[in-house]
Amino acid sequence: MFAWMKNYMPRGIYARAALILVLPVLLLQLLVSVVFIQRHFDGVTRLMTSAMNIELRFLLEQAAEAATPDAAQMAVAALGDPLEIDTALPATGATATDVIPALDLTGAMVIDTLREGLPQITSVSLANRRVVRVWAETPHGLIEMAFRRNRVSASNPHQLLVIMVVLGGLMTAIAYLFLRNQLRPIKRMARAATDYGKGRITPFSPSGAVEVRAAGTAFLDMRNRLERQTQSRTMMLSGVSHDLRTPLTRMRLGLSFLDNEEAAPLLRDVDDMERLLDAFLDFARSDVADSARELTVPADIVKAVLETAQRMGQPVTCAAMEGPDEPVNLRPLAIRRALDNLIGNALRYGTQAQVGVSVTERAIRFWVEDDGPGIPPDKREDALSPFVRLDPARNQDKGSGVGLGLSIVADIARTHGGVLRLSESESLGGLKAELVLAR
Repeated sequence: MFAWMKNYMPRGIYARAALILVLPVLLLQLLVSVVFIQRHFDGVTRLMTSAMNIELRFLLEQAAEAATPDAAQMAVAALGDPLEIDTALPATGATATDVIPALDLTGAMVIDTLREGLPQITSVSLANRRVVRVWAETPHGLIEMAFRRNRVSASNPHQLLVIMVVLGGLMTAIAYLFLRNQLRPIKRMARAATDYGKGRITPFSPSGAVEVRAAGTAFLDMRNRLERQTQSRTMMLSGVSHDLRTPLTRMRLGLSFLDNEEAAPLLRDVDDMERLLDAFLDFARSDVADSARELTVPADIVKAVLETAQRMGQPVTCAAMEGPDEPVNLRPLAIRRALDNLIGNALRYGTQAQVGVSVTERAIRFWVEDDGPGIPPDKREDALSPFVRLDPARNQDKGSGVGLGLSIVADIARTHGGVLRLSESESLGGLKAELVLAR
């Protein structure tokens, strides 16, 4: 029933924690304001104004008992000094209606109480926050009575609001500092988990509350188990691939004693098996991230790949080198192995390939294009999985494969916090493989 609130709730943990802190404080202040100010200040104001009504009523009675206007003026003037009330009979400057300034918390209560006690009142002005002016009817004309505001309402009621806001802000800031210390271990664990997803082992030690420590300890146990499983798989693949090289070498040596016509098909089979073993070894090394990160200019990697391809006589050209030539923190050996795999895959199914690089403030993009048959859009996600071969889409006449080329490149991209994207080449018409790495 509260699903609609999710669209309006803040996303970050700090913002949600601030909401948890600020909302109760605001509700508490509103409750205190309504209960205390409305009841206490209104009650005090009513009592003080009722007491002032007695003095004003006495003045009006004396003015009404006087025989002449002069006698009434002398009577109210004589009583006004000891009562600390300024009087004027006949009055001038009377307002047509009551005047209440904005944000006057007790003004309405003062006027209502004055009118309840003195029906003769015609208008009341609270324009001056320190003085109350009252105009009333007498048998000798309109009389003006002025007295200090603090005689009918509690002085400075806004001070309570100021104190509440200041103390509320201070306590919220203190609570935020304590909460930030509790949330810091969660952010550190999230950063360590993000780095581990990018192939980096960040030092992390559980801290904070008991529940946060338990979550941190569980994360460390999970990371250690994954590391052990990865190392075991790598060692198994490396060991199997290495052990199989010995019988292959013996087979190649034995085939050398046969005639060339009889040995040629078998030698091709041995070469294919060696290529498969090399693919297994590359796939095993891609997970362990055997090359260290270092500051490298991305364009230099592409230039080195192009030089190697041209030296081997491969039809590989440079598509573009965009962006500044500034060093970036990369694993150059892993990136070069990924580009070699993409180029080898492109030349395996096409006749020419293009390689390029683009550097921006947020990402680095390497790409390789070919003029081969390409991969249908509905099968591109499957092509990134290990041991998957899309024979109908990619020609198999170029030799056998194990389906690890694109998977190795995808793993290298993930270790850099990036992704491998497959699309159609606009220039050559074949497959376009983009290695997008986050900076």
